[in-house]
Amino acid sequence: MLAQTPVIADSLRLYVSEIRKFPLLSEEEEHIYAVSFFEAKDLAAAHTLITSNLRFVVKVAYEFRHYGLKMLDLIQEGNIGLMMAVRKFNPYKGVRLISYAVWWIKAYIQNHIISSWSLLKIGTTQAQRKLFFKLRQTKNARALIIDDEDIMSDAESLQVTEQEFSEMEQRMRGDLSLNAEIPGGDGTTTALESLADDRLNQEELLAECQESLDLKQKVAQVVKHLNEKERYIIENRITADEPLTLQEIASHFSISRERVRQIEEGALRKTKQALLPLLAA
Repeated sequence: MLAQTPVIADSLRLYVSEIRKFPLLSEEEEHIYAVSFFEAKDLAAAHTLITSNLRFVVKVAYEFRHYGLKMLDLIQEGNIGLMMAVRKFNPYKGVRLISYAVWWIKAYIQNHIISSWSLLKIGTTQAQRKLFFKLRQTKNARALIIDDEDIMSDAESLQVTEQEFSEMEQRMRGDLSLNAEIPGGDGTTTALESLADDRLNQEELLAECQESLDLKQKVAQVVKHLNEKERYIIENRITADEPLTLQEIASHFSISRERVRQIEEGALRKTKQALLPLLAA
């Protein structure tokens, strides 16, 4: 897990301290509020159901702390899952809200993790998602030392092919130091020396630099036509080196995190549509 900066750590402690002020509900109280929202769409009842379970979202989000993402972002995604669960919860099914909500909470957190890890090409098929989380859970418990028979048996237990299992396991092994000696070598050969030099030549570098500059100019041209909120979100969440969280942007504009998410999706859609004819020119 990436180390939390002091500011983020303080924000997390403050958040946890604040949500502890909301009382937990007994089973009878929860049923009353749930029926009120289910039957009459009482928003105050929904608010009570959500705030009384915020501590549970933190607990679930903490289970995913090893993926190197900000805890506050994981918690925010889990909170959205909780809100969706409250919205769809049927109090007449005979189960507690949290037993139903845990699946929504985990689903939103996992989707956020998959999206954030997309640059590593983790994959989005059902089998790859299962492998990604199953292998990560296993690596947190023990070191993976897998021979061919282990791969085959584990692949069969997860109902995926041996190749899919092997590829995902390789992705989850982590980074290798280029200064590390190659196993089985003469003791002097490092991983760095085994890499092929596939760098671009001067002409290719110049062309790539020019293309990058052109793309930046086209993106800047498109962003100028967005409204204030859309432009702020694109510049401070999408293209920034240290992107702001949904909560930070929501606080800046005094709107909800869900509204920030909607504006972000709309801004990205507008940007993509505007860029297509420019890139084709």
